[in-house]
Formats: sequence, C-alpha cells, structure tokens
Amino acid sequence: MPPFVETILFIFSLIVIGYGAAAFGLLKAQTGEGLSNFVVSVALPLLLFRTLLAADFGEGLPWGLWSAYFVGVAVTWTLGHITIRRTFGRDARAGVVAGVTASFANLVLLGLPLIAGIYGPEGLLLLSLIISIHLVVLMAVSMLLFEWALHRDGVAVASPGVVGFTKTFVSQLLSNPLIVGILVGLIGQLVGLELPNIATRLVDSMADIAAPLALFAMGMSLRNFGLAGHLVPAAALTLLKLMLMPAVVLVAALLLDLPPLTAQVAVVGAAMPAGVNAWLIANKFNTGQRLASTAMTMSTPLAVFSTLFWVWVVSIVFGS
Repeated sequence: MPPFVETILFIFSLIVIGYGAAAFGLLKAQTGEGLSNFVVSVALPLLLFRTLLAADFGEGLPWGLWSAYFVGVAVTWTLGHITIRRTFGRDARAGVVAGVTASFANLVLLGLPLIAGIYGPEGLLLLSLIISIHLVVLMAVSMLLFEWALHRDGVAVASPGVVGFTKTFVSQLLSNPLIVGILVGLIGQLVGLELPNIATRLVDSMADIAAPLALFAMGMSLRNFGLAGHLVPAAALTLLKLMLMPAVVLVAALLLDLPPLTAQVAVVGAAMPAGVNAWLIANKFNTGQRLASTAMTMSTPLAVFSTLFWVWVVSIVFGS
C-alpha cells in the first residue's frame, strides 16, 4: 500500500471513530463541543504558531502559491453561486452561502493533519501560509457579498458603512484564536523570538495532539450536523468543491510553474471538503444553514476517494 494511501485512510478513520463515538452514545454531544472548542481555541492555534515561528521566508511571500489557490476559490465560488441561483432558483443570499460552501475548504481540522501526514513539515508550512490569509480573505468577501445580497433581495437593513464594516471585520478576526496564533507566530518569526525550553515544551505538548483531536472532534461534529435536506443542490456544490476547485488550482499551478511540493500542497488543500465555516457564516446571516450543513456532511466522506484521486494525480503531474 502506498504511504499516502495509508495516511489518508488513517486520517479518515479517526473521523469515523469520532462519528461512531457520537452515534453510539459513547460520548455526549457536549463532549464533542468541548473537544472542538479546545482544538480550535488552543491546540491548532499553537500548532500554527509553532509552524510559522520556525518558518523561513528567505524567498519572500508565496505569491505564486496564493495566486494558484485563490484562483480556484474565485472560480468555484462564482460557479457555486451561479448554480444555486440559476439552476435551483434560489435568492442572492442563498447564492452567497453556496459560493462559500463550494470554495471554503476544511484546511484546518482536516487539511493540517492530512498535509502534515503526507508531505511532512515542509508541506505543513506551505498549507499554513495559505491558512494565514484564507480565513481573512473569505470572511471579508462573504461579508461584502452578503451586504450586496441583502440589497439584491430587497431585505437590506441600514448599511453599517465603511467604518462600521471595518470595526466588525477586525473585531471578528482578532477574536478568532486561529488568526491570533497566526499573527503571533508571524510576529515572533519576524522579530526572531526564541522561546525558553519550558515554553517550547508546553507549546509542543499542545501542538502535537492537535491533529488527532481535531479529526476525532470533526467526526463527532458531523454526527450533530447530518444531512438536513437540499440533497441535490448540496450534491452539486460537493462536486464543485471536491473536483472542480482542485482541477482549477492544478491548472493554475502549471501555468504559474510552481515548485512541485508547493503545487501538490495547493491542489490537495483545494481538494479538502467543505468546512464548518461555511455553516457558521450561513448561520450568522440566518440563511442557507441546511444547504451548508448537508454539503459539509456529504462532502466529508466522499473526500476519502477524491483526496486519494488528487494525491495520486499530483504525484504523477508534479512528481513525488
């Protein structure tokens, strides 16, 4: 069995174990919520902090990596929006949710452990560089498009204005532990921060358990979300997420002539299933929650097969 196949099966098995623990009542739903909060608020921010603190930016900012990945985001978001509005006749707000769902990959809970397992520390750093702007960019775009959608659907409330929008956006960013971990790691790297031994051991102890706990907690959360209807449109968004987005990133990586490892991480990262942030954004704006929930639940198990496919494809195209 090729190593990457074993890694992918191992990672998705942890998700299944978490799902099973919730489904058979071995752990209460509150336990899953507590694990998820710990992972997102403590363990994963420390993992990102540690990774970026040790990063080497000798070659400058990864514009090629960001360009390839976000071309995939833009194309998939647009097609997801158009598909829901024109094919299924939904309003503009549902179209924004569809765009987010089709393009907002689960780079944190699933992407970090998977990329680290397949491509090692160098791959983990490359994915961390995508994550460092991923949430910022997609949150900003989703907030702007929802303002547009509210006016388009004729249900707009008073606009917060540029100052109000900026305050809300910055407040949400700085209250997100993942963003804080990224920022502190980048600042520490720039100023040459060296942690004392005791601090290093503390960070390592938390960061090292982030991956398995994230996968287990993700499995438990999938049990809570489930399939909430809208199966056909969710299936369309799942197809866009798992197949179109990585294909677009693959083409962009070839056109930009990205280094082999950079290209592989970008494509496999783009192949991750829809993340919970799509549901959180839908819930925040009180529209499309069931569509986002179903697409996330549907795309995650199917990602076992699509991830195997895309890892195999990039190993051939870019070399392994």
